[in-house]
Amino acid sequence: MIKRFITGIIGQPFGVKGFVKVRLPSGDSSHFDQLEKVTVRFGTQEKILVIEDTGHAPSSFVIKFKGYDSPEAAKALQGGEILVDRDAAAPLEENEYYIEDLRGLTVHLHLVSGPVIGTVTDVVEGGGGQLMEIQISEQERRLVPFRNEFIGDIDIAGGTVVLKEGWILE
Repeated sequence: MIKRFITGIIGQPFGVKGFVKVRLPSGDSSHFDQLEKVTVRFGTQEKILVIEDTGHAPSSFVIKFKGYDSPEAAKALQGGEILVDRDAAAPLEENEYYIEDLRGLTVHLHLVSGPVIGTVTDVVEGGGGQLMEIQISEQERRLVPFRNEFIGDIDIAGGTVVLKEGWILE
């Protein structure tokens, strides 16, 4: 099981005090209220940064990190991935999953005991909602709406997910 998650991607500086805009893959910023510091990854390099302040700007979540007190300094953080431990990540509601936990699940058709049709490789945003990416062969992947009409039982511990309708892969 993945121990750390990407909980934000640092964007451009915001304002004159060193705040940066942060894109939140989960859409939830509430877990940042309990965090004093985070790990920020730049490629293979990681650095621990102390959070001084958080807030909301028009259509953005913003963070101010200690030692980054100007837009010029904050620009150096752009593109960094904010990592947090599993226990500090955004809390899950019923029938919600961390994408990292879904990757690698075996996809069965109709029932858990049904034929294996592929493996979950990702969950991505589509125009009308989230799409589950399923690798059905070495060269072939399909996107399936991540909705109850198409996706059945998900068993993280058992490593399986059920696809209700096979025609959606055509």
